[in-house]
Amino acid sequence: MGGDFAPEEPIKAIASYLAKHPEQKDVACVLIGSQESAQPFFHHLDKFSSQYTFVNTTSVIGMHEHPTKALKGKPDSSIAIGFDLLQKGDIDAFVSTGNTGAMLVGAMYSVKAIPGISRPTIASLIPNVEGRSTLLLDVGANADCKPEHLLQFAIMGAFYVRLMLELEQPRVGLLNIGEEEGKGNLLAQAAHSLLKDNPNIHFSGNVEGRDLFMDTADVIVCEGFTGNVVLKMAESIYHIFKEKKGFQDDFLESFNYEVYGGTPILGVNAPVIIGHGISKALAIEYMIANAVKLVRTDFVKVLRSHFTEAVEQ
Repeated sequence: MGGDFAPEEPIKAIASYLAKHPEQKDVACVLIGSQESAQPFFHHLDKFSSQYTFVNTTSVIGMHEHPTKALKGKPDSSIAIGFDLLQKGDIDAFVSTGNTGAMLVGAMYSVKAIPGISRPTIASLIPNVEGRSTLLLDVGANADCKPEHLLQFAIMGAFYVRLMLELEQPRVGLLNIGEEEGKGNLLAQAAHSLLKDNPNIHFSGNVEGRDLFMDTADVIVCEGFTGNVVLKMAESIYHIFKEKKGFQDDFLESFNYEVYGGTPILGVNAPVIIGHGISKALAIEYMIANAVKLVRTDFVKVLRSHFTEAVEQ
């Protein structure tokens, strides 16, 4: 209910996803929101009555509300109820285009961080010139980080790319102001040493800003302040050249955030995906597809197993 185009666009997204995947009879969508607001759009789901249920709510967390206060003050909101269902195991994954802060706080306080992970992160795919995608993380959850946080981001990102993009040995890069090992601030220098010495990742070295959209790495790590700036810059490239200048180009189209869906929260005990507030049906459909694949690949279980073993050692 928190997205700019809710509830019509989420309902259209579900209808489109189910129509394109008739073989996935085991996929069932739980819609959480105001039944009164959603009623005019239920006709989109007439063919899929056996694959969705509706949970009625009476309140909505606005985009500019304080996340913690809103979750506590609005237990009957769609986000609060969604996390309650996720915590109970009544749903396998939770996606929303609502308040990002509320989604992050809700994930941390309901399903919680995987033991051994100190900072869950949000990750986003960005395009590269070879037609593939690079996973950038963190893109906003952790503005300030320690070197060990960036190492954990790298490990989580590598697992995500292996399972979701089916790339066996992803190259991990560190976003920095130069290629040389000694470049960067104290955080980058210390993180470089940790990444280089860790046997669980294939570290390919520093990645400069000019190489972000080149085929230099499959996973790029940084703290969330820088990552969010980069992500918003990539979005602006598409907006300026496509919407303002009218350019038509296949590579430019790969900057359209809608084709990537949302950003997953990596490091919590259940799949959670956050969508852009202005997401329309296409973006939400991809969010659903990503959520289904996260469940089918047992991503959270794989991640939990790795970090549990690390803690025990």
